[in-house]
Amino acid sequence: MPGRHVTDHQMRLFMKYRQTHSVEVAAAKASISRATAFRLKAAPGIRAVAVYDEMLRRHPELPEGIRRTLERRIRSWRAVHGEAQEVIFRQTHEPGRLGLSDFTDMGSLSVTIAGQPLDHLLYHFRLVWSGFEHAHVILGGESFVALAEGLQNALWSVGGSPLYHRSDSLSAAFRNLDADAKVDLTNRYEDLCAHYRMTPTRNNKGIAHENGSIESSHGHLKNAVRDALLMRGTRDFNDLRSYRAFIDEIVSRRNAAHGKRIDAERPHLQALPARRTTDFEEVVVTVSRTGGFALRKLFYTVLSRLIGHRLRVRLFDDRLGVFIGGTHLLTLPRGRAHASGKHDQVVNYHHVIHSLRKKPMALLNLVYRDKLFPRPEYRRAFDTLIEQLPDRQACKVTVELLALAHDRGCERELAEELARTLDARKLPDLMALRAIFGPDPDQLPTVHVQLASLNSYEALMGSAYAGEAA
Repeated sequence: MPGRHVTDHQMRLFMKYRQTHSVEVAAAKASISRATAFRLKAAPGIRAVAVYDEMLRRHPELPEGIRRTLERRIRSWRAVHGEAQEVIFRQTHEPGRLGLSDFTDMGSLSVTIAGQPLDHLLYHFRLVWSGFEHAHVILGGESFVALAEGLQNALWSVGGSPLYHRSDSLSAAFRNLDADAKVDLTNRYEDLCAHYRMTPTRNNKGIAHENGSIESSHGHLKNAVRDALLMRGTRDFNDLRSYRAFIDEIVSRRNAAHGKRIDAERPHLQALPARRTTDFEEVVVTVSRTGGFALRKLFYTVLSRLIGHRLRVRLFDDRLGVFIGGTHLLTLPRGRAHASGKHDQVVNYHHVIHSLRKKPMALLNLVYRDKLFPRPEYRRAFDTLIEQLPDRQACKVTVELLALAHDRGCERELAEELARTLDARKLPDLMALRAIFGPDPDQLPTVHVQLASLNSYEALMGSAYAGEAA
């Protein structure tokens, strides 16, 4: 009735009578108002547990055992009177027709590199018919560069390309782009597919099951990686290369299980082009007097002889290729700006050590000082020296330690020796370390080389001519 709470008994009666009567008749027989009856139908998405909690709030005396009965009856009522649900249409697939790409977050696996957490995704490709898979570790977020590199690696690995390639809407890659940049990114994606003669398609936004053949595979792959990590006994890897090899081995084992089907699909794939297409972005930068260039909120150091030059930089997912004209100069690890927007640095002490030796006090307040130390032991040595020595002397010794590592190629060995010295509560002794990690140039022996007389060569030549004359 209007103004009164609906009891559990009334609800059960209404549901019972509604099976064979109209809403008005069922409501009358259950002694509830017509409006109350329609409110049950007007909120089809409400969960049964929410109805149960509301009933207990209004009627605390109700027993807890009614929950399952209530859930079952609401489910039955929805089967008769509920809204229509979306139907998933399973498809038949032909070999060589469709390949799928997607990214999956691997953060839940807690993988570390040399003890540091690895924030990464996996680019995941799959041929729908045979189940061939390829996975590529992505250090940045979803981007066209990551998609282009991972997709091309997958196609060259399987030895052909399907007729169609489907990805999600690339919404993450399009985020924060203006209209022109979005058009450019769309064109680049279409050009990438055209290079491999694939027709590009995308999922409808928000319809995850359209990529179901790879979405379910994400879960299987992550479970396989998780199991392999447990079998390995540790989630820590010495370096990124080791972790990538670990992922490759897992994917290879999964492909081996579908080997016959993959071999059967290969003849149906399109032939690959003569070469790969671009899987990078290219920008032009100028090297400043600070010995590096700024790019996307990151400062990268380079060789000081490049100061004042304009360089072409190719941005891959995990590295930068640096060119002057058509000449490749060096490869730099790609950094990632802080999520907060704070600027960061990617520093290689080999690039600046020769200048720093001339100005060791510059180390004291250097903007990128923390990034200059190649290993924690060097930073630890600096902190200890700055505590126990005057600033000038501490900076001088630290810079000379870095110079020793640079000149004699003993970065790791010197770091180990520094750790032993500091653990013994001693300060680094430059003279002793120089003696350990290389001979003093003043102590090198003098080598005398006696050149052969040219008369010996003339005698040999004379013998050769005499032989020809004979």
